Amino acid sequence: MHAVVVGAGIIGLTTAWRLSQRGWSVTIVDPQPGEGASHAAAGMLAPASEVIWGQTLLSPLMTASAELYPAFAEELATASGSDLGVTDAETFVCAADAADMTSLRELCALQNALGLPVELIAGSRARSLEPAIGPGVSAAVRIPGDHAIDPRRVVAALISVLGDNIVRCRVDAVISDGTQTRGIALANGQNIQADQVVVCAGVGASTIEGLPALGVRPVWGDIMRLSAPESLRPLVTRTIRALVNGRPVYLVPRPDGSLVLGATSREDGRGGLSAGGVHRLLHDIERVVPGALECEITDVTARARPGSPDDIPIIGRIDDGCVVSTGYFRHGILLAPLGAQLTADITTGDASDADLPRTVDPHRFTTATHDPAPTTAPESAHEGVRQ
Repeated sequence: MHAVVVGAGIIGLTTAWRLSQRGWSVTIVDPQPGEGASHAAAGMLAPASEVIWGQTLLSPLMTASAELYPAFAEELATASGSDLGVTDAETFVCAADAADMTSLRELCALQNALGLPVELIAGSRARSLEPAIGPGVSAAVRIPGDHAIDPRRVVAALISVLGDNIVRCRVDAVISDGTQTRGIALANGQNIQADQVVVCAGVGASTIEGLPALGVRPVWGDIMRLSAPESLRPLVTRTIRALVNGRPVYLVPRPDGSLVLGATSREDGRGGLSAGGVHRLLHDIERVVPGALECEITDVTARARPGSPDDIPIIGRIDDGCVVSTGYFRHGILLAPLGAQLTADITTGDASDADLPRTVDPHRFTTATHDPAPTTAPESAHEGVRQ
């Protein structure tokens, strides 16, 4: 059996790998493999700190995928002979002032209600464990189960194990015989026939002719990579997330001493870097980890994440020859093992409708019986933890 996987980000590549392990012949098509949202992602494996108000339907998916991650990472590292930049240190979510501390307490209560292991500690305790945390931090939530991985290394490892199965070209359309999808049409005029077409193209799915409207929208984010001077290394050993006047910011350390700074989120349609976004990141991280401003900026990137109408992934069958897997928003790295497993199960026929979470059904937005929880948080400081 032959599958064409459209999209070579972490979702498409992981799905293609799983299909090849099941004995399928796989062709991956992407004009720039690994250069989309996966290239910018910080790689936080954070099912607890990514919990937000009004979106509890997503929490079980994040927890389930996080449980798959250790085996997935070990398997990929062995298969590729690569270091994936795994960081097993815990995560701190810090409050920059008293108002942020109130939000943090409420968020901690929600996390506890969902059965997630978190602990609220004083700012002084956080500083004793991470001396680089600034004196204004009033409290932190300590999350032992939230870790990180380097998405660029993961993508490179997946590309290496998949070999020469990647076609570098844009997909213009899916080809149908009137009853089901039979292949894809490329921008260079060529067609590729397949038993199954698997669309993992992120925001690019909305530009492929012949697919139904999925409601995927681009949510842009600005992200920076820093290098700490030798005298400050390691600047931090844990992932540091924070609320600063209700705004989110994070600093993720890599094993090689570099750091990833991010948390902006905008839907302004502008694909370039936002000067205001970059300024905000530097301003806010100074409140939490002042030493970050002593670092060298080595990379600044903006990419669009694929947001679905409810910000929960869209995974399922469109017709007998086409499966979609998109809409992962900012959770693509964390959800990759689970998303690839579900998508491969659907593609190969190893899953029935009863085996699949209703929350990811592509038809849920037009199905009257589906009544998802609201995804927009109340207008309060909780809005900051959505980004």
